[in-house]
Amino acid sequence: MATNEKFRPGDKVSLPVPAGTKAGAPLRIGGLNAVAQTDRAKVDVSPTNADGTTNTSYNYGGGNPNGHASCWLDGAHEFTVDFAVSGVGEPIYITGANALSGTATGNNLYGHALTTKGAPSGPLTVRLAN
Repeated sequence: MATNEKFRPGDKVSLPVPAGTKAGAPLRIGGLNAVAQTDRAKVDVSPTNADGTTNTSYNYGGGNPNGHASCWLDGAHEFTVDFAVSGVGEPIYITGANALSGTATGNNLYGHALTTKGAPSGPLTVRLAN
């Protein structure tokens, strides 16, 4: 039996994420498409200030290491997008700034639409592609 397996199945992991990442955000981390399940952890500061008040820059982040969030690399998730999608199965792309887009040029495939929607802004269910 192999002894080098770290995660099974390996689709729900802690990954380094950009500053300001909030739970529910679409992400592209290297070549991985993900959805943040927790806010980005900021645990290199005390949870309380010297006067006993809450330190608002502290974020437990689901117990992740500093700068990481719990991320899911699978599943279908609902996002609010500002572009129309006319057919189930249409490709959805992610920009370098981690915004979803219906435009392929200059962007990476993020997943495929499981619902349709017209413009303007509204909910869209996307199945992640990894």
